[in-house]
This record gives sequence, C-alpha cells and structure tokens, in this order.
Amino acid sequence: MLNIVIVEDELIAAEYLKEILLQNGFNILNIIDKGVEAKEKIPLLNPDIVLMDIMLKDSISGSEVSLHLKQFAPHIAIIFLTAYADKEMVDYAIEANSYGYLMKPYNENEIVNTLKVVAARIKEHSPVQKKSLHKIAISQELIFDIGSSKLLKNEIELKLGKNALSFIEILCKNINSSVSNKQISMHVWGEIKNDITIRTQIHRIKEKIGENIIQNVNGIGYMIESIK
Repeated sequence: MLNIVIVEDELIAAEYLKEILLQNGFNILNIIDKGVEAKEKIPLLNPDIVLMDIMLKDSISGSEVSLHLKQFAPHIAIIFLTAYADKEMVDYAIEANSYGYLMKPYNENEIVNTLKVVAARIKEHSPVQKKSLHKIAISQELIFDIGSSKLLKNEIELKLGKNALSFIEILCKNINSSVSNKQISMHVWGEIKNDITIRTQIHRIKEKIGENIIQNVNGIGYMIESIK
C-alpha cells in the first residue's frame, strides 16, 4: 500500500481525491492546503507520493515546496495538480523532477491510471537496501514485516490497530536508531501529539504483545533494537 499526501487548497477537491484514492487501495496520510505547512510536514510524514497543487493558500507555491522536497527528500514522487498544461507547467515538472501532472477538473480514470504508473515506477526504482529491509527480528518471538506492515509472534500475526502498527513501523524503518516524538506523531497521527498520548500508545502496544519492545531515549525520542 502506497502512502500519499494531498496538497490542495480546495477542500472539496482534496476530499474528492482522497475518496478516489482510498477506494483504489492507497493510504492518505494527510491533506495540506498551505505551502509552509507542506514544507514542514511532508518530510516528517515521508510519503511515497505527493499530489501537489501549484497554487496554495499562502505565499509559498506548490512548485517551491517541490523544489524543497527535491533537495531534502528526493525519494518522494511528486505529481502536480494544475488547471493549466502550458510550457510553464512542464518546466515546473522538469525542474522538480516530478512524475507528471494531473489536470483539473479531475477525472477519476486519469487519476487512478496515473497513480498506477507512478506506483510501478516507484517499485521498479526502489533502492536495493530498502527492498532488503523487509523483516525485522525484534525479539526471539517477534518479527515485524515492513512490506506488509504486520507484526508476527511465533509466525502468527498479532491483530493490532492502525496506530499501533504505524508506531512500530516507523521505529522498525529506523531500527537501532532513535526517532523523535515529532517524527512519530506525524507518522502515526498526522499531527503533533503530546508525550502523554505517545506514552499511552506505547503502553497499549506493550499490553497487546506482552513485551516491552520500545525503548525511551531520554530527551530524544524512542527506538526499537533488533536482536543480534
């Protein structure tokens, strides 16, 4: 399942995109309507794809955000959303190394087909190291499968909620390294949460799996260590 962030200044259009994508098996991490917020949140959310409107609600355009992402998160695929397919639009796409653009008003078939093509390209060009990081041994009994986002105990899948799996997922994707509260919050909930909410989620995970796999790194965040 690919994770997508929608950057669109019109709420109705954004919700329409979200509904179509959810119906076709994509996961929507967040909807953003401002350029400043997009620059800050997208690297933390770390989606596979961003649907990027050119005109946003503040002074920072979608093209500026895309150039920022090209520098700081070049692995994220960008698809522009625009009402004008002119030379300037094409130049934006080339400069930001985007995967193309979708025209407004949106057409459902075009959206789905474009996303399928991009998904295939992402899969084809995935780094070797990302492909090899598939299953993480957390303990003698626990294995987290990153590819399917499942936690297995003695090879049997544990039924955990979406938030719990997302919490474990971001720590396993950064195995043996600390992840900040801010990064965890954005990945799991799509917004900043306080320490109490984070600790409560950790306590629920511990109760569900019967092991304390998540370690507190004082003043930094949390981490999971793989077994040797």
